[in-house]
Amino acid sequence: MNEFLRMMRQYVAPYKAYLFGGLIFNVLSALLNVFSFISIIPMLQLLFGIDQQQYDFIPWDAAGIGMKDIIINNLYYYTTVLMAQWGPSATLLSIGAFLAFATLLKTSCYFASVAMMVPLRTGIVRDIRSAVYRKITSLPLSFFSEERKGDIIARMSGDVGEVENSITGSLEMIVKNPILIVCYFGVLIYISWELTLFTIIVLPLLGTAMGKIGRRLKQRSLEAQEKWSETMSQLEETLGGMRIIKAFTAEGRMCSRFDETVSTYRRISGRVATRQASAHPVSEFLGTCLIVLVLWYGGTLIFSDSSPIDAPTFIFYMVILYSIIQPLKDFSKASYAIPKGMASMQRINRILDAPNPIAEPEQPVGLSRLNEEIAFNNVQFAYTSGENTFPVLHGVSFKVRKGQTIAIVGQSGSGKSTLVDLVPRYHDVSGGSITIDGCDVRNVKIADLRSLIGNVNQEAILFNDSFFNNIAFGVPEPQNDEERRSLQERVVEAAKIANAHDFIMASEEGYDTFVGDRGCRLSGGQRQRISIARAILKNPDILILDEATSALDTESERLVQDALERLMKQRTTIAIAHRLSTIRHADEIIVLHEGRIVERGTHEHLLEINGYYKRLNDMQAL
Repeated sequence: MNEFLRMMRQYVAPYKAYLFGGLIFNVLSALLNVFSFISIIPMLQLLFGIDQQQYDFIPWDAAGIGMKDIIINNLYYYTTVLMAQWGPSATLLSIGAFLAFATLLKTSCYFASVAMMVPLRTGIVRDIRSAVYRKITSLPLSFFSEERKGDIIARMSGDVGEVENSITGSLEMIVKNPILIVCYFGVLIYISWELTLFTIIVLPLLGTAMGKIGRRLKQRSLEAQEKWSETMSQLEETLGGMRIIKAFTAEGRMCSRFDETVSTYRRISGRVATRQASAHPVSEFLGTCLIVLVLWYGGTLIFSDSSPIDAPTFIFYMVILYSIIQPLKDFSKASYAIPKGMASMQRINRILDAPNPIAEPEQPVGLSRLNEEIAFNNVQFAYTSGENTFPVLHGVSFKVRKGQTIAIVGQSGSGKSTLVDLVPRYHDVSGGSITIDGCDVRNVKIADLRSLIGNVNQEAILFNDSFFNNIAFGVPEPQNDEERRSLQERVVEAAKIANAHDFIMASEEGYDTFVGDRGCRLSGGQRQRISIARAILKNPDILILDEATSALDTESERLVQDALERLMKQRTTIAIAHRLSTIRHADEIIVLHEGRIVERGTHEHLLEINGYYKRLNDMQAL
């Protein structure tokens, strides 16, 4: 219930105007529905000779007479006048025309109430999707190392879709049906409080059974959505690892694994669907039981000597009571659907409520460029998973002066990538500090800090877009033709510096050619050169190269290395390298081993030391 109220506050409040409009039109629809019943039944009683009494007109402001009695009497009076002047057939036609007009007004109000709810429903779903996406983009990289991408996709698609179908689809019933129920119950109490008291006593007993089914439905729905997430995760893993699956002829194994998952999902979702499908027959049966009990009790009252209600009024009472059954059934459907949707909302909230340890400083320090140096001061870092801590860096200290190229080498798992990830605050240090021109990076606005840094990673990450848009990624959209021409010139110049212009122009549509999913239409060297062109266009003060050539063949490495050397000119560079040949001209080489600096110096100096770096160099030479 708390989660439902929270969702209402967060996502329904911005659309309260539509909600208020829906309430008004639902109230009008309910009142018109009741009025049509009240006005038609007495007229039909006179028309078909059920009531032979003579009626005279009573002034509407007559003293000593209740308004109910005046309304009923005058309705009878006007009916007798119509019958006397036009005859029964014409009177029946006029009554039918009145009923058609009242129905037109009622259905118009109903349509208006539904139309008012459409922007509310679609707006809520859009806001939830936007909130999830914004949260995903703001979370640190550590969050995605612990979560499966398929599970996140399932929450964004399946769970949000379930919220749309279950919760927002029930909002109309939540808004409309209480109004109808209150209006109808008001009429029932006005007609006979004894019968209505009996109805109110019986109704909660019947509703308890439906409540138990609804509570059980939420638990089953949560299990079903978890299994759906597992299904999506397996699909995402299969698409990403298709080459390995085929190489190891593991198609049968993967299919068996997937079949087992979808069969479990089918079994759980089948139970959910069966339980949800029971809403209509259960509410239908319980509603019939309610009618039977009220019919029995009302008949008992009528047959008694001092009956508080006559037969025609009892018939009208039963018509109104039967009219209240449908809103009650719709309300029961909502009680089934909402727990099902809240199970999905609970999973969505796991993303929305995920803590983000990379916080913006309360009073950020302005930093627009690198003027002096980057300093690593006794930097320590440890990954945290649940209650477990895994130390990675231990007291790392060094400085990178403006314009220098510092290379970091060491065995896999020594903490090289983690160390450079601390500069743009993909993670925060566990101890010590990293400063730029003496300012702790944690005191700088994140956007300002990352605008100073350009990255070229081992895996060139491209988007399924054109060459132009991949190179210009992150650059503000041009606002006029002059800015657009200027951006095009800069993109071409960056591509030329990165040795990418020739193969781009050789493609079918030049810079407008799409590169495919993650750049699948390009070779590894081509992807890396597009990534370098993107960094060149950004023109950062600080450049981070994370094993940018380690996955390339010799010819591609030469082209990429040439592009990197152009990129590194007059820039402060921190380069991680496995191939020592690519960093032999660095101003300083830092050797990491198990999270500690064990050696540092130039290439020639480290060879003279005859230590860990010398062994790495000799192994690569062999």
